[in-house]
Amino acid sequence: MTSEDIRAVAALDDELRRGMYDYIRAERRPVTRDEAAAKVGISRKLAAFHLDKLVDAGLLKAGFEKCGRVGRAPKVYETRGEIAVTIPQRHHDVLADILLDAVAPDAAQQAAHARGEKLGAAQRKPGRLGPERALTAAQNILQQEGFEPHREAPHKLRLRNCPFHPLAAKAPALVCGINHAYLCGFLKGLGAEQVEAVLAPRPGECCVELRA
Repeated sequence: MTSEDIRAVAALDDELRRGMYDYIRAERRPVTRDEAAAKVGISRKLAAFHLDKLVDAGLLKAGFEKCGRVGRAPKVYETRGEIAVTIPQRHHDVLADILLDAVAPDAAQQAAHARGEKLGAAQRKPGRLGPERALTAAQNILQQEGFEPHREAPHKLRLRNCPFHPLAAKAPALVCGINHAYLCGFLKGLGAEQVEAVLAPRPGECCVELRA
């Protein structure tokens, strides 16, 4: 753990900064000071102060919007990287690398499916789930699981974060297969019979999306 990691976590202790950071991360595009200020209900000047603090902490990067109009381009902000802090420092990544080399894909997918099914069953509500209702239920649950789900269309739920990164970058076939099995099991446990988990990888996002 570095001093930079500690500063980054400390910067998010402020509710306004955390709200703007969450908003910018969810937008997945450069956000202006005016947009960030409007989101949390503060002045543009105060938003600029907090946004620049997030830049100093290494959580955001700043630039200027490219536009064709005359005048100074507005300053914009985007998220950068990710942070993880453990006290005392742990090395789960080393253990994960060892397990990736040793794991049997079929057995891992079966275990993932069972784990996902257990999660879905624990959240299952009485009554039949139509496709849109099932996607809404899945969205609420998977948000808590770190997938950052985004409803791209009424019948499609895109998972914009991979909770298993950077392991997925090291062994994509294995980890994406496990992830896919996990989400298939989750849908089964949830009783979402009219929704399927489909492998549809995109750079920087989860490899799976849910479709009616």
